[in-house]
Amino acid sequence: MNQTLQAANYRPATEIDTLMPDIGDPVAAADFPQTILRYRNDRAAASVGLDRLSDEEWIAHFGRFQPLDGSLPRPLALRYHGHQFRHYNPDIGDGRGFLFAQMRDADDRLLDLGTKGSGQTPYSRFGDGRLTLKGGMREILATEMLEALGVNTSKTFSIIETGEALERNDEPSPTRGAAMVRLSHSHIRIGTFQRAAFHDDKVLLERLTDYALTRLYGEAPGDNPPAQLLGRVVERTADLAASYMVAGFVHGVLNSDNINVTGESFDYGPWRFTPLWDANFTAAYFDHNGLYAFGRQAEAIHWDVAQLAVSLRALVEAPALIEQLERFPVLYGDAMQRRFCWRLGVEPGAEPGPMIEAAVRGMVTSATPIDRFFHDWRGGVAGDDAAYNDAAWAPFREAIQSFNATPGARDHAYWSDEAPCSMHIEEVEAIWSAIDRDDDWAPLHAKVAAIRRMGEALGPKATS
Repeated sequence: MNQTLQAANYRPATEIDTLMPDIGDPVAAADFPQTILRYRNDRAAASVGLDRLSDEEWIAHFGRFQPLDGSLPRPLALRYHGHQFRHYNPDIGDGRGFLFAQMRDADDRLLDLGTKGSGQTPYSRFGDGRLTLKGGMREILATEMLEALGVNTSKTFSIIETGEALERNDEPSPTRGAAMVRLSHSHIRIGTFQRAAFHDDKVLLERLTDYALTRLYGEAPGDNPPAQLLGRVVERTADLAASYMVAGFVHGVLNSDNINVTGESFDYGPWRFTPLWDANFTAAYFDHNGLYAFGRQAEAIHWDVAQLAVSLRALVEAPALIEQLERFPVLYGDAMQRRFCWRLGVEPGAEPGPMIEAAVRGMVTSATPIDRFFHDWRGGVAGDDAAYNDAAWAPFREAIQSFNATPGARDHAYWSDEAPCSMHIEEVEAIWSAIDRDDDWAPLHAKVAAIRRMGEALGPKATS
């Protein structure tokens, strides 16, 4: 789960060196025509001791990519494979980004600063290695909203406009370019293990397993390190899948190269928040078969984790891995209950399954927006709201009576607002339009402030 961000001193690290040169290639960043600072996340920067950088220093590091003292001397483009919409692709890797630096936070977690739009690498294929400014803005909104809603997510650390005009097929062009930096708990993906297995590199698989357990999970390897690691990934990703559902979020591209082994959500392209609880809602216009639709995300993530098990099969016999994989459905159900109750602001002491089923049926039958439901019923009481008095809500009204509100569930002024804080496509487009048309960043900053206020109102995140 997301941890409370605490102020920290800068503590550089170079742990990824233990896996080099087998998982990455040294690369150089693009030389951009301009470097205009558009967004710096000082809340996230404080957690790794970088909030005291001046704007000039910030641009030098995150626009020109001058190395941070004591961390990686040169960026690394990481190598990986992956299933993309269930088709295996051995020709991918960091094509428009790289691992820029590593450091530790106040809780001693190893964190990465990775980039997007920082230039071409050996894995760019026919791409230009760039990111649109709109894409960077969208990632700010996605990560801020997800963090507020309790999802374990990377954090958008920096956006710097590059002065380049980019041609894109899926948005009006030419459009403005940007270099983005994200703070995350590792860039080791399921696809990293798949690549090692593809090349029958058992030594690298063992080293990756040890790195993930010792550096990322802080655990000593036991009698069966591959099964031990798979178990942790199953736990984290089952929780991730549940968090998407309770947030009403659709990632859009849940390929195995987009699932990292810490279970932290990252890499936001065609994401959407679904207004309604619609199992068939998709985010990507190219997801023609709905493989990654809202209601199929748990299935997709479980399938991806199974590909990690297939890769680890080169090291151990299958039964121990299958045993860990089979835990996913129960863990997912437990996480759904825990997270649903957290967002609703009720204690999960009673059996929450029937209550949640009734709530979902009520939202589906009455076409009640997800954010509206959680806002109105915060603390388990909706007052005299006539919208919930019809037959569609009768089972939920009865079920919720046995749940007690969490202490202070509705104390924050946010719960007196007439409408919930939401993040739907129309508002995303309006925020971008203000930037694109008038270079007006005020709506973006206002929305980030509103999202963080909602996060404060929701309070400490649910824990497993």
